[in-house]
Amino acid sequence: METHEKIRLMRELHKWSQEDMAEKLAMSAGGYAKIERGETQLNIPRLEQLAAIFKVDMWDLLKSNNSGLVLQINEGDSGGDIALYASGDMNGRLELLKQELKHCREMLAQKEREIELLRKLVEKAD
Repeated sequence: METHEKIRLMRELHKWSQEDMAEKLAMSAGGYAKIERGETQLNIPRLEQLAAIFKVDMWDLLKSNNSGLVLQINEGDSGGDIALYASGDMNGRLELLKQELKHCREMLAQKEREIELLRKLVEKAD
């Protein structure tokens, strides 16, 4: 995935408009649109700005990834959201990852219930 494609995808994942991004970067909407179309060569300071806005490492914007898989982790007040997006034959792998993640969350919830039960038993024993 090319840098300008990653930038567009990350903006869309955040549900920001091109105008929102242009404002965050203190530039014109047309100038920002050129970034997303790959018509602008990005310099290091601009890449650093973009990385700061998306809260990612600048190098993550540069790396080319031919796997067709994008993982985004947003840390926030809700404890963090995970978004996985895939293209082509990656959809099957994506579904497996989603199922595995669901299973892990269920296992953690079960462990929490067990820990709570053990705490209550310890309290009764005292």
